[in-house]
Amino acid sequence: MKGSGNLEFVNIGETTGWSADAKAAAPKIAALLALADLPEPEPVPVVSYKSEGRLLIMGPAGLALQWAKPLAERFGVSVLITDAGGEELPAERKFPVFSGVVRSVKGYLGAFEVEWEQANPIDLENRSRSERFDLVLDLQPQPALDMPQPPQGYFAPGADPLALAGALQQLTPMVGEFEKPKFFLYKEKICAHSRSEIVGCTKCIDVCSARAITSEVEENRVKVEPHLCMGCGGCAAVCPSGAMTYAYPRVADVGVRIKTLLQTYRDAGGQEPVLLFHNGSDGRELIARLARGGRGLPVNVIPLEVFHIASLGLDMMLGCIALGATQFIILSSGSEPKDYLGALHAQLGYAQAILLGLGFGGGHFRLIEAQDAAALEQAVWNLGTARALPPATFNLSNEKRTTLDFIFDHLLKHAPSPADDIPLAPGAPYGRISVNKDTCTMCMACVGACPEGALLDAKDTPQLRFIERNCVQCGLCEKTCPEDAITLSPRLLLTAEATQAVVLNEDKVFACVRCGKPFANQRIIDNMLGRLATHSMFRDPAALRRLQMCQDCRVVDMFEKGDDGTIFDATGKG
Repeated sequence: MKGSGNLEFVNIGETTGWSADAKAAAPKIAALLALADLPEPEPVPVVSYKSEGRLLIMGPAGLALQWAKPLAERFGVSVLITDAGGEELPAERKFPVFSGVVRSVKGYLGAFEVEWEQANPIDLENRSRSERFDLVLDLQPQPALDMPQPPQGYFAPGADPLALAGALQQLTPMVGEFEKPKFFLYKEKICAHSRSEIVGCTKCIDVCSARAITSEVEENRVKVEPHLCMGCGGCAAVCPSGAMTYAYPRVADVGVRIKTLLQTYRDAGGQEPVLLFHNGSDGRELIARLARGGRGLPVNVIPLEVFHIASLGLDMMLGCIALGATQFIILSSGSEPKDYLGALHAQLGYAQAILLGLGFGGGHFRLIEAQDAAALEQAVWNLGTARALPPATFNLSNEKRTTLDFIFDHLLKHAPSPADDIPLAPGAPYGRISVNKDTCTMCMACVGACPEGALLDAKDTPQLRFIERNCVQCGLCEKTCPEDAITLSPRLLLTAEATQAVVLNEDKVFACVRCGKPFANQRIIDNMLGRLATHSMFRDPAALRRLQMCQDCRVVDMFEKGDDGTIFDATGKG
């Protein structure tokens, strides 16, 4: 099939999960063939690696030395024996051999740094040693890096012969220069991670199985090491603000494919399209097995391959329903870490709650966990039905919150039971905040902490205002408030008020008692006077009166009365 100037072969039988009702599969086949004519996504920046073949083999003496000799013919081998076990070292060897206990392994292909405590150091006061390597083969029973997605160039098969054979097969070609796409884009300005060294949102850090994302609280941001990023897109899926976005492919590119597929399917007479998202490894293979040896997929279930299912977030889930899909199904075939499945369940839960709240009923979203064809067949042939809505005409964009605004408007327009607000589960990216007016002093610390412009002050009057649609429920305002006066409440508000600034609290302007110039709000002054009235430095009524003056008048008043020159600011601090 020719598409975009390239020849592309489409295996309709296996990629569609061939159906027992093949005569009715024409709309699905037409839809999948239409995807072959779409242009390739725009290129993205790449991340480069350079490996000169410096390989560290670490583990028990017998196993490590056994593999060091043959691998030394291709790599610059070093051996770190972590458990000698009475093994006698060979008298002659062409590679360095160390012994000790591994303390840390950091880095990635071409740039690993391994630190260990030497077993027999020459300098007894300095047992620690570190070296740089391009590759690491970890044969220890308990690997130094125990994580779902280890970095490129690190292999930890242990003593398992099959795992070791697989690791050696992957290790062999890893000498030279390599590159991969930079999978993410990060907009620091709208990141809700931290402000003033107070931590708010940590969703991207929590979900990353490669530990590629770290906190930089002092800089009010997170840091992503692109060499460690494995491209799962989980960070973009859970990011509430859209500060982290998936760049390969972009949401806009995937959206065009989905819109084209659904439109072609409808034009060919297809009804009730169900989108089944799967990965390109075990997910693809499981669908192929179902096509070869089972009933295949129902004629209305259209499989779509994505680089990683963790990249599917709320905008994509609801976006597919808005574009005309009746159901959004994700297939996990066992290779995805459990943390990703938990995050996907949460996103699917938010999406279904919104549709339920608008009267569309349930059954639109599902995560299928199946590791064999029988389990997948059972699940896909018992999906049930879900209520559809007229397809939207807009395109999905790379701006998550903007895309969701369009989606919400479309859902509300066609809702069987329109609602003003929909309760959501804790952790949802939408909601309101409540302010205790009795304890709030209108200090506006929350305004300075809000990274999304959801909390605002007013220029001419003491007011705390709130735009609910901007709020991502990161909790920075709640944690920053010195009076614990703020409470978060997740929900989705769908009225016009959601995009308008509403007043949460307000106060009277306090004017300087000497010159009459407004300089603070009434509550701050009252709070300050109440706290300092019994302080020894303010027993003189003139000192308390001075707290009610603007900064200029305080200076003048103190010099006129011959005081000691101590100047107090609006909080009463000298």
